[in-house]
Amino acid sequence: MANLVVHFEIHASEPQKLIDFYSSLLGWKFQDYGGGDQPYWVIDTGEGAIGNAAGQPGLGINGGLTWRQGPRPEVGAPVTGCNIVVGVDDVDGLMRRGIELGGFEALPATDWPGIGRGGYLIDPDGNVFGLISPKLSDGTVAMGAGADE
Repeated sequence: MANLVVHFEIHASEPQKLIDFYSSLLGWKFQDYGGGDQPYWVIDTGEGAIGNAAGQPGLGINGGLTWRQGPRPEVGAPVTGCNIVVGVDDVDGLMRRGIELGGFEALPATDWPGIGRGGYLIDPDGNVFGLISPKLSDGTVAMGAGADE
């Protein structure tokens, strides 16, 4: 088996607040997994992610939401763990929507030559995450299928 990333977890001081945020921003679905003393919500990120045990290229992964075991990160503090980057069609629109939903801009939407357009947000609980698209602001495709040479 390849050493692929197959799952991610988001830590939350106020789980319902983040469930509402990510559901509204990205359309993710959350299912309470139970857990008794350790509540846990499974995150379905969309079509193509479920059952990607074979590690098929181009398919995303699902994750989980769990209670934060300590204080939330302060806005502006250094990242102290891994973060996720979500492939999207409209970086700028989702950056604006994320701020409307209570997030903060960590890194504005920017064109990255040879990569695409990306930006980073901080969710309402202080977690940093990125948004990326292969399309630059002028509509050209910088990476992957259809990339402009």
